[in-house]
Amino acid sequence: MSNIYLVGFMGTGKTTVGKALAHRKKWSFIDLDELIELKERKRIVDIFAQEGEVYFRRREKEVLKEVAKENNFVVACGGGIVLDEENIKIMKETGIVICLTARVDVILKRTTGFTSRPLLNTSNPKERIEELLKKRAPFYARIEKTVDTSNLSVEKVVEKIIELVD
Repeated sequence: MSNIYLVGFMGTGKTTVGKALAHRKKWSFIDLDELIELKERKRIVDIFAQEGEVYFRRREKEVLKEVAKENNFVVACGGGIVLDEENIKIMKETGIVICLTARVDVILKRTTGFTSRPLLNTSNPKERIEELLKKRAPFYARIEKTVDTSNLSVEKVVEKIIELVD
């Protein structure tokens, strides 16, 4: 195993859990969205607005391929990375993929007030969350290892992930 990839919908805890997991394993942590922002010199919300989602997804794959060459990284991936079959293949070939999930009400609470989430900048974010979760459900379902973060502390989620990977 070379890396641990955390996938799942926005607000499921990928970045927060990823940092804690990397600390616990004494590995490096990287947030793919943050790396894309550094490389593009733009926020994700601006990339979506100016270049579109198709452009963003292409850059996301390029950055994933770069990170996949590394070892001992905990990688927090963007919520839509699983929409591309090649991305899933890359992650499974270079590490273990863990899908973090949470209930809609928990996701809504965790993401409310963040304008940096371009897909939720709508008049009815709860409806949009439900719509996106329904669309992405078959993609998330292909990830064998899953942890529901709805009622767990960050430490408990890290413990569950360690049980799954060790």
